[in-house]
Amino acid sequence: MQLNITFRQFGSSDALKEYAKEKVERVNKYLDRAGDAHVVLSLERHLHHADITIHSGAWVLRGREKSADMYASIDLAMDKIESQLRKYKEKIKNHHGRDRVHHRQELVNTFKVRHKVFELPEELGGESAEATADTAPAPSTPAQAAAAPTTRIVRTSDITVKPMPVDEAVMQMNLLNQDFYVFQHATTHEVCVVYRRKDDGQFGLIGVHSPPNP
Repeated sequence: MQLNITFRQFGSSDALKEYAKEKVERVNKYLDRAGDAHVVLSLERHLHHADITIHSGAWVLRGREKSADMYASIDLAMDKIESQLRKYKEKIKNHHGRDRVHHRQELVNTFKVRHKVFELPEELGGESAEATADTAPAPSTPAQAAAAPTTRIVRTSDITVKPMPVDEAVMQMNLLNQDFYVFQHATTHEVCVVYRRKDDGQFGLIGVHSPPNP
């Protein structure tokens, strides 16, 4: 496994590098082939953040956690990844046999959408929010623009939209430890979002339909 470790907002540590490497390589017992892994360790507002991403064939696994101790954050992030690996171990292995067959078609069909996580000012709610749009509506007048509260972008990432069935989209969402996932429906070719409903634990599906030709 090729492992890359990035330190942000604090100095590099050989001890942390070795600890993260040991923890990440534990996934090898679940996977026939683990590809590259990227670990981002950062210090934000006195909290230690660990963001771990592992690629295995067509699948992407991710665990994010924060705590008062970086070693604990690494443990918690890897616990999330291993929990999903135990759940989907056989499906991941069985899916690897289809990777080569569909790889060329996926390269043709895939595209990306941009996902931003931003904070709202207190007067607009004061809690972090998530969006897939690049921009928000602008105030209608210069005076409103000057007085309008601004948002702070916390994180920006590009999401690769791949064609897949709905059940695989749910699986990928869980492997990423996210509450939503954007994908292209393998049958209808619509851009869809599958998400986890917070009220009943079920899943929802949103499809983006193209407007009819005039």
